[in-house]
Amino acid sequence: MLFTTLCGFLAVGSTWAQSSTVDAYVSTESPLAKAGLLANIGPSGSKSSGALSGIVIASPSSVNPDYLYTWTRDSALVFQTIIDQFTLGLDTTLRGEIDNYVGAQAIIQQVSNPSGTITTGGLGEPKFNIDETAFTGAWGRPQRDGPALRSNALITWANYLLSEDNNTYVTNTLWPIIQNDLNYVAENWNQSTYDLWEEVDSSSFFTTAVQHRSLRQGVQLANAIGQTSVVSSWTTQAGNLLCFLQSFWNTAGYITANTGGGRSGKDANTVLASIHTFDAAAGCDALTFQPCSDVALSNLLTYVDAFRTVYSINSGIAENTGVATGRYPEDSYQGGNPWYLTTLAVAEQLYDSLIVWNAQGSLNVTSLSLPFFQLFDSSVVVGTYASSTSTFTTITTGVQDYADAFVEVVAKYTPSDGELSEQYSKTDGSQLSAVDLTWSYASALTAFDARAGISPASWGAKGLTSTCGISTGGGGGGGTVAVTFNVDATTVFGENIYICGSVDALQNWDPDTALLLSSADYPIWSITVNLPASTDIQYKYVRIDGSSITWESDPNMEITTPASGSFIENDTWR
Repeated sequence: MLFTTLCGFLAVGSTWAQSSTVDAYVSTESPLAKAGLLANIGPSGSKSSGALSGIVIASPSSVNPDYLYTWTRDSALVFQTIIDQFTLGLDTTLRGEIDNYVGAQAIIQQVSNPSGTITTGGLGEPKFNIDETAFTGAWGRPQRDGPALRSNALITWANYLLSEDNNTYVTNTLWPIIQNDLNYVAENWNQSTYDLWEEVDSSSFFTTAVQHRSLRQGVQLANAIGQTSVVSSWTTQAGNLLCFLQSFWNTAGYITANTGGGRSGKDANTVLASIHTFDAAAGCDALTFQPCSDVALSNLLTYVDAFRTVYSINSGIAENTGVATGRYPEDSYQGGNPWYLTTLAVAEQLYDSLIVWNAQGSLNVTSLSLPFFQLFDSSVVVGTYASSTSTFTTITTGVQDYADAFVEVVAKYTPSDGELSEQYSKTDGSQLSAVDLTWSYASALTAFDARAGISPASWGAKGLTSTCGISTGGGGGGGTVAVTFNVDATTVFGENIYICGSVDALQNWDPDTALLLSSADYPIWSITVNLPASTDIQYKYVRIDGSSITWESDPNMEITTPASGSFIENDTWR
């Protein structure tokens, strides 16, 4: 392969060189990415032969790896992109594709599969054959993000149709699909799941975040169309999900992607969660890990820096410049290379942040986000900077350039025909793994839209507060106190540690709804729960691996909560 040097930038054959601006790349790649995405959707997509109407193939690749299947997750993310483009007026030719997708998902939901039937867990099945039959081979099951993502896309579509007075179609056609998915989410969110990479069976930040969004949106839609019987249950579980979402935060300054897996936890899972739960109306809300929140920016910096020394194509690149990123630094799948969609996700989070900062006319620097902002202004200090200040201008200009640098990496390693595979080589940037990955094309389109300042519709993240573990009874002092439980417990792969006890906030001894502890500081497992003040409380830790439940030995553990403030209990598994 011919290697040439342009302006000090190593280019490979016909790939884009640094001298081509990001504007030029976006202008050229946008229609190619749209065409690549549509080519992978049945029945008429040019690369989706055999796929039924509305079925999204992950990739035309059928050998090493074989991706000629339809994944609920990938399909939902692709159609979230298509639905956003239609409803925001970016491409009004896509209505037929959306209708086909709705029809296909109504069928797929009802297909019995190795995970069960529609009423016995089958909605957690990750993938199907492209003729809408069940895939019966061995696989990582269940994957519980699919129903949430599908409902997110369909609720976006439903809200648009309601604004067009198409209430009948929403109620009769969309609502049954959405209700099936959200009942599944509400009933199963606190059960273990394989992550979006289909490797770790535990609890996943990405899954939890999109599940939380789905129930919030679902409640709004249910109220809008008079389907109020589900509102109480879904609202309760949305609150529980928001509470659990906080447990993934690692005090080292990043989000731990999974509660299991034995890795560092630095993972694109967390960046993808931030962009797929972006709600510009929520500003820089940290509770929902909005893209410009201090927790999300600190996490982004930690994630990106984890790849600076992993891939040789990142060698010599300055710390305030974009690099190639992958799923997680320990990755070995197909050799462990950068992915187009993960690199673009970083750019998209940064563009989303700029949308909010420019809209609100200020940005806030906290002690947590300070290292991120110092990439662009070494003299910046903690504080709020209005858009009229030079600091705001310096930082936002720097962030724009930083975001563009990640797109520039993708541009550099995009062939001239615009095709995007799953991965690109960590040594020379050549395309690897599955060709024409549909998710890669969708990620390009959403990143480009964010760069243009386009925000998706709000899903209700604004103004949320956490009622994490607050009990409605049993307290002696009338209030609650935050109690942190830490337990030293060694586990094997697949096992997780839970807690339950004698009060409502500890699930009244019900192991089926026990609270999952975070393994971010393994072997210390931790959770913070708001418990009734001035109350004697008994509790036990529970070791759960699938359907296997092991209680720690007798007697019950016991604490008396203080009248106010907070309390830390340090235990060792018995």
